[in-house]
Amino acid sequence: MNRINKKLQEDKKLLSIYFTAGYPNINDTVSIIQDLEKNGVDMIEIGLPFSDPLADGPTIQASSTQALKNGMTTEVLFDQLKDIRKTVNIPLIIMGYFNPMFQYGVEAFCKKCQEIGIDGLIIPDLPVDVYHEQYQAIFEQYGLINVFLITPQTSNERIRYIDSISNGFIYMVSSASTTGSQSGFGDEQTKYFKRIADMKLNNPQIIGFGISDNETFTQATQYAKGAIIGSAFVKHVTNNGVKTIEAFTESILN
Repeated sequence: MNRINKKLQEDKKLLSIYFTAGYPNINDTVSIIQDLEKNGVDMIEIGLPFSDPLADGPTIQASSTQALKNGMTTEVLFDQLKDIRKTVNIPLIIMGYFNPMFQYGVEAFCKKCQEIGIDGLIIPDLPVDVYHEQYQAIFEQYGLINVFLITPQTSNERIRYIDSISNGFIYMVSSASTTGSQSGFGDEQTKYFKRIADMKLNNPQIIGFGISDNETFTQATQYAKGAIIGSAFVKHVTNNGVKTIEAFTESILN
């Protein structure tokens, strides 16, 4: 069974953390992953930096730009992660745009992910229909879960379709804007969380975008299986360095 599915069966609310591979320094990738697991994180999204990130807010964009300057590429990331499963057991997901994956070769990319123990992918700019028609069989052949995003603007019909071809969790974007943390969720977002919860989808939902502290984590997980923190973590690492991960996770979970 895929590690993501196993983790989703646990009787707890899940904390997933996103970070940009190769940031702040090119060789921080592995130690960040190990420290996050050590400090109670349930799942990690490893951001593969890309020069033209559409959904990313300024914090993650800046970290991607720096990571690319540092020399991060798909090959470098795969090389860094080649022994990751000797030390890390939690689910690992690569989040990135379709272009680098396409350049690498979709099947070659998926095969490499399977070899090193990546459990899933999040590719915000790969349309669901294109995935379903052209790539789903390849992903499944290599045991990878593809995670789709929904937003408050996604129609119920579309959500049901996404649910029908998903086999892990659905990434629920809390608002229609780019990533970044905000303070608290308003009525509109809460209504949206509730609307999706009431749809009783087959796949659990994990909420991302706008989660930055214990308050927003608690609010989001009232309606969903877990929450994803990206910008707030990247900001923390930018300001405090990679040795202070424990302080960050404690502030979210306690």
